[in-house]
Order: sequence, then structure tokens, then C-alpha cells
Amino acid sequence: MTQVFGATSTTDDVLSGVSLKNKRVLVTGVSAGLGVETARALAAHGAHVVGAVRDLAKAKRATDQVREAAAQGGGAFELTALDLADLASVRACADRLNAQGAPFDLVIANAGVMATPFGHTKDGFETQFGTNHLGHFVLINRIAGLLRDGARVVNVSSAGHRFADVDLDDPNFDHTPYVPFVAYGRSKTANILFAVAFDARHRSRGVRATAVHPGAIMTELVRHMAPGEIEAMVSQVNEQAIADGHEPFQFKTIPQGAATSVWAGGVADAAAVGAHYCEDCRVSVVIPDDQPISLANPGVRAYALDATRAEALWTKSEEMVGERFA
Repeated sequence: MTQVFGATSTTDDVLSGVSLKNKRVLVTGVSAGLGVETARALAAHGAHVVGAVRDLAKAKRATDQVREAAAQGGGAFELTALDLADLASVRACADRLNAQGAPFDLVIANAGVMATPFGHTKDGFETQFGTNHLGHFVLINRIAGLLRDGARVVNVSSAGHRFADVDLDDPNFDHTPYVPFVAYGRSKTANILFAVAFDARHRSRGVRATAVHPGAIMTELVRHMAPGEIEAMVSQVNEQAIADGHEPFQFKTIPQGAATSVWAGGVADAAAVGAHYCEDCRVSVVIPDDQPISLANPGVRAYALDATRAEALWTKSEEMVGERFA
């Protein structure tokens, strides 16, 4: 009987009894929070984990527990440089991985930024869209040939996708007033749409892609938010939850937050999660686009799973990065 997991399940819960021996996994953002825990859990169960990070020195300091877990669990761990806000770095990372030629069974696109001040990546893209979406778009497409038949791609998105659909006419806020969480919402919707489009292109050989919401966790992701802003948001969410007859919102622990990524990547049925959005270790329900935002309640906006919208984003992304991908 398939075990049912939920919002409070941890990485150790979902991987209990699971062997990842001989599995090779790429995880981005392995220098703090969810990335470190994701790598630790996978390595502890025998996986060879490649952590792609912007700051190698910081990552080395932060991942002692990953190396210890790998040694005890029969896995392996290594780091490679990757700055998602610089396409030259992204392409160099992909070139190194392709030159090594070692295939991957799983890619978890975990790295990202949230609610940043208005700014641009080195290539001139709005910071959140460029980092969270375009950087991963180029990296994953450039190493697609390394994905074994039957491999999986997990894009770490967010319930924040409900703040905004992508704006393909003005992705860099050239003509739109910049609002940090609108920009975040656009980038997180893009993560989901990218999974939908990538899945459509690669499912014929068993490669499936999905997107996940890890839940709300206190990590470095909140570093750009003003003092008291998180508390105000939680208060607003709880007021709405109580008014709707739901339980108050609660933050997850880091092991709980990383659980859905490892569940979708190594435990769940591939056909069940492919081209879908998951949270709390299950496939999410689709909610109407006009339903009021309440991050205390689960669900994915219909626009984030729209195949036509996914194809339009793919075309726009290729145009922006100056590359075409099969």
C-alpha cells in the first residue's frame, strides 16, 4: 500500500526505506536552507549529489552535514559553480557537466530569490525572472542530453505564483510599475509553466518534469523583506483563513519544506506528478484564477498549468536568452 504523506512530513519520512544508490542528482542552491537539506537527505540515502552554487566558499562551510550524510549513507557529494543571474556562468556550468558526461536521474531547480528590490541580472533581465526562471531555463535545457530515460526535473516554485501570471509583453518591468511580490509571482508562475513545457518535450522517453511549492519556511529567502513585513503578511493570511473557516497558517521546518521536492523527485509516481504542481507531498488541486489569494489554502492557479501559455513562455524565453532548444 502506498504511504500517504502530508504537510508535516519530513525528508526522512518520505525517503524512509528508499535507496537512491547509483542515482545521480543535481541540486541548485546548496548553500543554505532547503538546498542543504535536500542534498543531505538524498546523499543520506545513497545518491551522488552535485550541488550547484553561486558562492563556493559559503557552500563548503554550509554543507559539512551533507558530506557526513553521504559518508554514512553510501552517497557522494560535490560542488560546482553556478550563478543563475549570469548566463555566462550558467553556460559554463552546463559545459562542465556536459564535458564530464555523467548522466543525471534527477534535477532539482531549488535556487532562487524573493521580493528583491528592482534590479537586473548581468544580462539585463529583471532580477527575479532572470534568476528564478531564465537561469534554470538555460541550465536545464543545456544539460537535457544528460538526463537518463526515466529521469525527473523538479522546479521549486511557490504558492506565490498566485500573485501574478507571467507578463510576456513586459517581462522586465520596462513599462509596468515594479512591485516585488508581483515580480516574484511572475517568476514562480514561470517555474511551473517551464515544467509543463519541458515535460511535453521529453515525456516520450520517460523524462517527467513537475513543479512544487515547499511551503512557507523561514530561510535566507526572506532577506530582502523589511522588518515586520513577514509578521504583517502572516497576520493578514490568518485573518483570511479564520474568516474562511480554515486553520491558522503555520510555518514549516526546513526538513518539512524540502520533503515535497524529494517526494516528487524520487518517491511519487512519475506519471502522477509530471506536468503538475505539487505541495504537501501531493498533487495540488486547481483553483480558479479569480479566487482570492490565501496562502493558507492549497491549490494552483489554472493559468500556471496552461499548455498554450507554457509554449508562449518557452518561445519568449528562447528569444530573451538568444538560444533555441529542441
